[in-house]
Amino acid sequence: MASKGVAPKIALITPAGRQSRAGNRATATRWARFLGELGCRVRVTQHFSELAASARDVDLMIALHAWRSHDSIRDFREAFPEHPLILALTGTDLYRFQHSHVETVMDSLRRADALIGLHDRVKDDLPKRFHARLHIVVQSALPLPPGAPGPGRRYFDVLVVGHLREEKDSLRAALAVRDLPEESRLRVIQLGGAHSDGWARAAREEMARNPRYQWLGDLAHWRVRQWMARARLMVISSHMEGGANVVSEACVAGLPVIASEIPGNRGLLGDDYPGVFPVGDTGALRSLLLQAERSPAFLDDLRQRVNALAPRCRPEAEREALARVLEACKITTRR
Repeated sequence: MASKGVAPKIALITPAGRQSRAGNRATATRWARFLGELGCRVRVTQHFSELAASARDVDLMIALHAWRSHDSIRDFREAFPEHPLILALTGTDLYRFQHSHVETVMDSLRRADALIGLHDRVKDDLPKRFHARLHIVVQSALPLPPGAPGPGRRYFDVLVVGHLREEKDSLRAALAVRDLPEESRLRVIQLGGAHSDGWARAAREEMARNPRYQWLGDLAHWRVRQWMARARLMVISSHMEGGANVVSEACVAGLPVIASEIPGNRGLLGDDYPGVFPVGDTGALRSLLLQAERSPAFLDDLRQRVNALAPRCRPEAEREALARVLEACKITTRR
């Protein structure tokens, strides 16, 4: 373990590769920066075994994903049985793999000294025996820069951000704006790469039949932020989320959110947030979109609520939450 005054050495494991734009990679990159600011030396890798022998003498490991990072969790624990291990739980860990790959996920949970959840309802889906190890770290985002352009007037743009895949129910917003009254200005802008040829084909086919839908593909983050400044609303239609960073992005941007009724969204937006709809319910989503377009009071209420959540979604809040987890594991930080 690091001596007093010596920078703690941390291995940060993420299943997403260096060039990936997946959420796990973005989280790992952001956490590595925060940990550096807290006085730690951090190595980010996909597998603990990839670290050179000299680099494996670390004081602590943080692993994202109980199932995908299980080999690294096992290898680290066997190499350093006395060193702390922190496991960050993803949405697929909580809502898929702990049911489909029970033995592997439970083994990862048992080996971890501390668990990180990304929203306030994680305990609802985590076995009670692990609750004492759980810490909540809400993901953060930077506010939009001063002078960012405001929403356009021709369209009432609704933004959907995230890779096109089953868990995201990615085309739900597009389906909700089919066959709207002619006077509606609603338009869905979808950003994110397709996880399969089938999803890409489905998005292109939807554009061909639905003039209110545009899929712009996988854009650089700065371009996503430009669209966040131009949009009136964001839709998060997922079947499962571990605590989506895009919710934090919307909150710090003051962008109202309409979200599916799942723990990962409720756990960030709050139990009384009015802009939610049942998972997969196209009609309910359509009604909320039309209400947001037609009722300035409703849209303003959503905006005020995300603005109130923004302080918890800022980088300094996430860094402080990480520091508390490290200190619970007896790792001294520079706070």
